[in-house]
Amino acid sequence: MKPEGLTGVARLWAALRNSQVGLRDAWQREQAFRQETLLLIAGIPLAFWIADSIAQTGLLIGSILFLMIVEILNSAIEAVVDRIGLEHHELSRIAKDLGSAAVLLAALFPLAVWGTLVLNKFGVISL
Repeated sequence: MKPEGLTGVARLWAALRNSQVGLRDAWQREQAFRQETLLLIAGIPLAFWIADSIAQTGLLIGSILFLMIVEILNSAIEAVVDRIGLEHHELSRIAKDLGSAAVLLAALFPLAVWGTLVLNKFGVISL
Protein backbone atom coordinates (compact mmCIF):
# COMPACT_ATOMS: atom_id res chain seq x y z
CA MET A 1 0.00 0.00 0.00
CA LYS A 2 1.34 3.43 -0.97
CA PRO A 3 2.06 5.62 2.06
CA GLU A 4 0.04 8.83 1.73
CA GLY A 5 1.89 12.11 1.68
CA LEU A 6 5.42 10.75 1.83
CA THR A 7 7.94 12.15 -0.61
CA GLY A 8 11.67 12.10 -1.12
CA VAL A 9 13.78 10.28 1.44
CA ALA A 10 10.79 9.52 3.68
CA ARG A 11 9.08 7.70 0.79
CA LEU A 12 12.25 5.76 0.01
CA TRP A 13 12.64 4.82 3.69
CA ALA A 14 9.02 3.58 3.82
CA ALA A 15 9.58 1.57 0.63
CA LEU A 16 12.70 0.01 2.15
CA ARG A 17 10.74 -0.98 5.28
CA ASN A 18 7.98 -2.51 3.12
CA SER A 19 10.59 -4.47 1.17
CA GLN A 20 12.15 -5.71 4.40
CA VAL A 21 8.74 -6.92 5.60
CA GLY A 22 8.20 -8.61 2.23
CA LEU A 23 11.51 -10.45 2.47
CA ARG A 24 10.63 -11.52 6.02
CA ASP A 25 7.25 -12.79 4.83
CA ALA A 26 8.90 -14.70 1.97
CA TRP A 27 11.35 -16.28 4.42
CA GLN A 28 8.64 -17.23 6.92
CA ARG A 29 6.01 -18.48 4.47
CA GLU A 30 7.87 -19.92 1.49
CA GLN A 31 10.07 -22.99 1.87
CA ALA A 32 11.34 -22.61 -1.70
CA PHE A 33 12.53 -19.07 -0.91
CA ARG A 34 14.40 -20.34 2.17
CA GLN A 35 16.04 -23.05 0.06
CA GLU A 36 17.03 -20.52 -2.60
CA THR A 37 18.43 -18.19 0.07
CA LEU A 38 20.61 -21.01 1.39
CA LEU A 39 21.64 -21.78 -2.18
CA LEU A 40 22.65 -18.13 -2.60
CA ILE A 41 24.63 -18.13 0.65
CA ALA A 42 26.51 -21.27 -0.42
CA GLY A 43 26.78 -20.07 -4.00
CA ILE A 44 28.47 -16.74 -3.35
CA PRO A 45 31.86 -18.14 -2.26
CA LEU A 46 31.60 -20.90 -4.87
CA ALA A 47 30.96 -18.31 -7.56
CA PHE A 48 34.25 -16.58 -6.77
CA TRP A 49 36.07 -19.91 -7.03
CA ILE A 50 34.36 -21.11 -10.22
CA ALA A 51 34.39 -17.87 -12.18
CA ASP A 52 37.28 -16.70 -14.34
CA SER A 53 36.12 -13.07 -14.35
CA ILE A 54 34.03 -10.63 -12.36
CA ALA A 55 31.40 -10.84 -15.11
CA GLN A 56 31.12 -14.60 -14.65
CA THR A 57 30.91 -14.12 -10.88
CA GLY A 58 28.08 -11.65 -11.37
CA LEU A 59 26.30 -14.02 -13.72
CA LEU A 60 26.55 -16.92 -11.27
CA ILE A 61 25.25 -14.90 -8.33
CA GLY A 62 22.75 -12.96 -10.44
CA SER A 63 21.21 -16.13 -11.83
CA ILE A 64 20.28 -17.26 -8.31
CA LEU A 65 18.99 -13.78 -7.40
CA PHE A 66 16.85 -13.85 -10.57
CA LEU A 67 15.34 -17.15 -9.47
CA MET A 68 14.59 -15.68 -6.03
CA ILE A 69 12.91 -12.65 -7.61
CA VAL A 70 10.67 -14.85 -9.73
CA GLU A 71 9.88 -16.98 -6.66
CA ILE A 72 8.76 -13.86 -4.78
CA LEU A 73 6.59 -12.76 -7.70
CA ASN A 74 5.03 -16.22 -7.88
CA SER A 75 4.28 -16.08 -4.16
CA ALA A 76 2.67 -12.67 -4.65
CA ILE A 77 0.45 -14.06 -7.42
CA GLU A 78 -0.57 -16.97 -5.22
CA ALA A 79 -1.37 -14.64 -2.30
CA VAL A 80 -3.56 -12.41 -4.46
CA VAL A 81 -5.40 -15.39 -5.97
CA ASP A 82 -5.99 -16.88 -2.51
CA ARG A 83 -7.19 -13.48 -1.25
CA ILE A 84 -9.80 -13.36 -4.00
CA GLY A 85 -11.14 -16.76 -3.05
CA LEU A 86 -10.10 -20.31 -2.24
CA GLU A 87 -12.80 -21.98 -4.34
CA HIS A 88 -11.68 -23.62 -7.57
CA HIS A 89 -11.81 -21.28 -10.53
CA GLU A 90 -10.18 -21.85 -13.90
CA LEU A 91 -8.62 -18.38 -14.00
CA SER A 92 -7.15 -18.90 -10.52
CA ARG A 93 -5.66 -22.20 -11.67
CA ILE A 94 -4.21 -20.54 -14.76
CA ALA A 95 -2.67 -17.69 -12.74
CA LYS A 96 -1.06 -20.07 -10.26
CA ASP A 97 0.15 -22.47 -12.96
CA LEU A 98 1.66 -19.60 -14.97
CA GLY A 99 3.49 -18.40 -11.87
CA SER A 100 4.76 -21.91 -11.29
CA ALA A 101 5.88 -22.18 -14.91
CA ALA A 102 7.77 -18.89 -14.52
CA VAL A 103 9.64 -20.32 -11.52
CA LEU A 104 10.47 -23.47 -13.48
CA LEU A 105 11.88 -21.48 -16.39
CA ALA A 106 13.75 -19.18 -14.01
CA ALA A 107 15.30 -22.25 -12.32
CA LEU A 108 16.68 -23.41 -15.67
CA PHE A 109 18.73 -20.21 -15.93
CA PRO A 110 21.03 -20.86 -12.92
CA LEU A 111 21.25 -24.52 -13.89
CA ALA A 112 22.51 -23.54 -17.33
CA VAL A 113 24.87 -20.83 -16.05
CA TRP A 114 26.32 -22.86 -13.20
CA GLY A 115 26.48 -26.03 -15.28
CA THR A 116 28.34 -24.30 -18.09
CA LEU A 117 30.83 -22.55 -15.85
CA VAL A 118 31.47 -25.62 -13.67
CA LEU A 119 32.13 -27.69 -16.79
CA ASN A 120 34.47 -24.94 -18.00
CA LYS A 121 36.24 -24.85 -14.62
CA PHE A 122 37.02 -28.57 -14.82
CA GLY A 123 38.06 -28.46 -18.46
CA VAL A 124 35.13 -30.47 -19.82
CA ILE A 125 34.22 -27.60 -22.15
CA SER A 126 36.05 -24.47 -23.20
CA LEU A 127 34.53 -21.02 -23.36
